[in-house]
Amino acid sequence: MGYADFHRRSVEDPEGFWAEQARLIDWHTPFTRVCNNDKPPFTRWFEGGRTNLCHNAVDRHLKERAKQNALIFVSTETDVERIYSFEALHAEVQRMAAVLLAQGVKQGDRVLIYMPMIPEAAFAMLACARIGAIHSVVFGGFASHSLASRIDDATPVAIVSADAGSRGGKVVPYKPLLDEAIALARHKPASVLLVDRGLAPMERVAGRDHDYAALREQHLNAQVPCTWLDATDISYTIYTSGTTGKPKGVQRDVGGYAVALAASIQHIFMGQPGETYFSTSDIGWVVGHSYIVYGPLIAGMATIMYEGLPIRPDGGIWWKLVEKYKVTVMFSAPTAVRVLKKQDPAYLKQYDLSSLKALFLAGEPLDEPTARWIADGLGVPIIDNYWQTESGWPILTVANGVERQPSKFGSPGVPMYGYRVKLLHESTGEELTGADQKGVVVIEGPTPPGFMQTVWRDDARFVNTYWKSIPGQLVYSTFDWGIRDQDGYYYILGRTDDVINVAGHRLGTREIEESIASHANVAEVAVVGVADSLKGQVAMAFVVAKDASALGDAQAQLRLEGEIMKLVDAQLGAVARPARVRFVSLLPKTRSGKLLRRAIQAVCEGRDPGDLTTMDDPGALQQIKDLVGAA
Repeated sequence: MGYADFHRRSVEDPEGFWAEQARLIDWHTPFTRVCNNDKPPFTRWFEGGRTNLCHNAVDRHLKERAKQNALIFVSTETDVERIYSFEALHAEVQRMAAVLLAQGVKQGDRVLIYMPMIPEAAFAMLACARIGAIHSVVFGGFASHSLASRIDDATPVAIVSADAGSRGGKVVPYKPLLDEAIALARHKPASVLLVDRGLAPMERVAGRDHDYAALREQHLNAQVPCTWLDATDISYTIYTSGTTGKPKGVQRDVGGYAVALAASIQHIFMGQPGETYFSTSDIGWVVGHSYIVYGPLIAGMATIMYEGLPIRPDGGIWWKLVEKYKVTVMFSAPTAVRVLKKQDPAYLKQYDLSSLKALFLAGEPLDEPTARWIADGLGVPIIDNYWQTESGWPILTVANGVERQPSKFGSPGVPMYGYRVKLLHESTGEELTGADQKGVVVIEGPTPPGFMQTVWRDDARFVNTYWKSIPGQLVYSTFDWGIRDQDGYYYILGRTDDVINVAGHRLGTREIEESIASHANVAEVAVVGVADSLKGQVAMAFVVAKDASALGDAQAQLRLEGEIMKLVDAQLGAVARPARVRFVSLLPKTRSGKLLRRAIQAVCEGRDPGDLTTMDDPGALQQIKDLVGAA
């Protein structure tokens, strides 16, 4: 079956289609209804069925692959490499589950996980899934205020944490941040489990704080059976990055999520049992949930959990791991590739990468120069994909596991099976069916399995935020602009709130960034719209040069700025030309690699940049402040 027919069937006969996909996982009790969309937008999948994420990720593989690699932990921060077979993973998850049960955690209780990228973080997630507790992973290193707001929203019975993480050889103590967060929070967890890595001293609060290693010793032979859960029960909540005010907890189910991940590994990622999957993300983000922990394990693959930078000890570390563990599927972000682009290209040729089928990239738009560079270097398909915390798995990409399809540089691809993606006019709600018409990317219900159920404890916010932004239409808004070409491939043009209105012309920052990025001496770029008394807004560009030595004096900078402006002028027209191009050594980003455009814009306009607790390096924003202040 060709992909077009595959997709058509998924949206025209979702019941039949998803009943077939549901065979990819184990069910303790068969479902009686595939899709209940009686109360849109609250779609419920596989009603009546009972299953368990941990059973599908671990237990069901013990018969055939008990000794096979399951979790491969690599830390270039602490020089530790540890491999857990499915059998060993099964034992560790049961130990963690027994410890949580002994701390009073019950089915439906929340457990907040605030951890570095260490095996115990995965054990905790799987243990929660095993006993029916709802985990809420908060990115390790989040500042206390952000962590406190998430503690108050999730109201966890227990928190699992560690003494510290490490980044670039620098220890990041977690425990002081956690203590401060609990002090700030109205909700006080009864129990805190701590993994002591020996990286930083810890003050323990008597009666509340417990050493995980000591408790684990008491449960070495633990036998904790899986709790069979309704398919529609809650598996976890995860907070969307960049939230302001009250955090927005994306709530996910059990059965639909398991089916969606199992299907995606097969149809999108072309993964097979016994192979190795390497996602360079973090468990604090949705990619880490779906494609470090649950997805690969459900598929019977080994998964690499990596703590470290892509350039430490050198720019070849990731490729070394691909060779060593015969990685077949790799998932990363364009930002990481742009970092690697600055390294010696010889690293790409130093290792045997013949096991690799494809490199998947997501998290932000993938510019064509970056895509071409890594494609030429690796000699494998570079597959962009577009999705959100809310969707749980890709919305737009190519499903080469169904039918080989070409990738197009600059486009994440076509709608995935189960997704009814449309482009709508933002004001009228009219559907845009022609090629190259710019509209808001929306999804019609019913949303597919694995998609968010609602906002945790706030159904009204779920409906009002996501489903009511287009006049007269009950559709899920991605809040992204897009166009679709004549072949049905979508191009994402940036957030609907990242649009620049220059003298009445509406321009997506994405379009201008793509143009600037095509200059030979541009490694990275961020474009923001800045208030202008004459034009309403003007585009301001901040560029990291590939060759910084070429910017040795003011004249050289002016020359390069002029070249970039001419390039944009030629490609997009004078209206899109930035008012200024400023040169920096790094751009402000979250720790997950997303550009903090709104913070840049706020600094340029002399406003408070807001909550910067997710920022990777505060010095990046300071550079921009200094440049703007000196103007």
